[in-house]
Amino acid sequence: MPEHRARKHHQDRVAEALREEIGAMIEGELSDPRIDFCYVSEVALNPGGRLARVYVAIDSTVKDAAKAEENTIAALEAAKGHIRYQLKERMGVRYVPELIFIADRSIRFQARIEELMNRARRRQKTS
Repeated sequence: MPEHRARKHHQDRVAEALREEIGAMIEGELSDPRIDFCYVSEVALNPGGRLARVYVAIDSTVKDAAKAEENTIAALEAAKGHIRYQLKERMGVRYVPELIFIADRSIRFQARIEELMNRARRRQKTS
C-alpha cells in the first residue's frame, strides 16, 4: 500500500498551526480565571482532519495540579466555540476540526520517574 506522504505532511502542518494559534490564545486572549498557567504540548489530528485532540500541559509548580487541570480543561471546553471561530478567522480555512482538550500529564510522570531513578541511584552508591 503506498504511503501518502503529502497528506501526512499536510496534517502535520495543520496540527502545528493549530498548536501555535491555540497556544497564543491561551497565553493572551482567553481571560477565564479558571485557566491556570499552561501551554499546548501537542495537537493530534485524526486522519480525516475532522477531529483534533489538544493536549494541554499545566505548570508543575501549581499546588493542587489535579484541580488546576480540571478547572483549565473545563474552561477551555467552555471557550471551545470562541476558539474554533478565532481559528477559522486567523487560519483562513473552510473547516476547523472539532476540538477535544485533554490534560497532558506526561511531564509530571516524567519528573516522578526521574525522581525515583535518582533515589535508586543514590541507594546503589551507598550500598
